[in-house]
Amino acid sequence: MDWKKLGKALLFPHTAIMIILVPIATVLLVGSMVFIGTESPMAILSYVLAAYTLTVWCFKIPYLIKFFKNFKNENQYARKWQDDAHLRINVSLYGSLAWNTLYGIFQLWLGFFHHTFWFCSIGIYYICLAVMRLFLVNHTRKYAPGEKMRTELVKYRACGWIFLLMNLALSLIVFFMLYWNRTFTHHMITAIAMAAYTFTAFTTAIINVVKYKKYNSPVYSASKAISFAAACVSMLTLTSTLLTTFSDETMSVMEQKIMLGSIGIAVSAMVVILAVFMIVMGTKKLHALKKEVENGK
Repeated sequence: MDWKKLGKALLFPHTAIMIILVPIATVLLVGSMVFIGTESPMAILSYVLAAYTLTVWCFKIPYLIKFFKNFKNENQYARKWQDDAHLRINVSLYGSLAWNTLYGIFQLWLGFFHHTFWFCSIGIYYICLAVMRLFLVNHTRKYAPGEKMRTELVKYRACGWIFLLMNLALSLIVFFMLYWNRTFTHHMITAIAMAAYTFTAFTTAIINVVKYKKYNSPVYSASKAISFAAACVSMLTLTSTLLTTFSDETMSVMEQKIMLGSIGIAVSAMVVILAVFMIVMGTKKLHALKKEVENGK
């Protein structure tokens, strides 16, 4: 038996086989954890299959990186997407605008249907995000970054004021969580998936806030500030979910409230700091721009 050939076949199977194995391994793993139990033969088989699938995909990472680099360099649409920041921002804003609007309306409907401030607070928060994104979309679809700097600065500063109003909804969320002990209850798998999504969104939001400074566009910076604020609130709801799911036996109710309250205050403070920074910087740059225009005359 050619062991070298066998090992190569096991570690580097055809990509089609690996694509098929991903949903199979995922379904078996989730099904074993939720329905079958962690000590059954099927569960052990699902662990082995999931570990094998993950390992093989890790071995394929260099090839995947090379493939996507070649695709980006050779495909005209991929190159346009990579080079055109204006296009990426517009697509991102339109998608986020649609999501924020639909999700906010849905949460408000839940609030009125169940007669609870919890869903109303969440709905108001996302409606505020939608208003801010609509504010920015109306500008980015017409002008290139920096083309109308004064208008961009006005919208940038206005988003800061909306952030302050939005913080009222955020304060209602924290108060509702603490005073009525209102939290989310999810399955362990769902909580882990939420954690993965939230940390990814939070990390991406921080990177983009720094990354898009190079375009010298207040509207671009404002759009990424909105994503950062959304990620902060996702972190707050995730904290509530994890405390409810995993800390029933290890932490008392008071300890959970203290931790949740601390995270809530920190998130609220970050939103306020971000809002004040946008208002102050927007005002300063507007004054500087006005002086430049006056001196130019």
